[in-house]
Amino acid sequence: PHGSSLLSSPQIWNIDIWYHFDTVSIMAMTLRLTDSQDKLVEGIAEQLGCSKQQAVIAAITAFDAKAQRAKQIKEITDLVLVRDKELLDRLADS
Repeated sequence: PHGSSLLSSPQIWNIDIWYHFDTVSIMAMTLRLTDSQDKLVEGIAEQLGCSKQQAVIAAITAFDAKAQRAKQIKEITDLVLVRDKELLDRLADS
């Protein structure tokens, strides 16, 4: 509109939102490894056919998946032990 200022536009105050709307959120970090740890990562990367960074990401993802699975198994086991206690006691006595 004629006579309006860019600063008076409500859209200018959302600049942070639109500026970051389609960007990927990445956390940068430095990973310090011993020589032997670096060689392990390098070997994993070669096996996977990827970069060392991707190998570290794959290892973190695999560790998390294993931990989540272990948590699920514990929760299910605890549920079965409570829900089927009477049956399990009878089976133990037979």
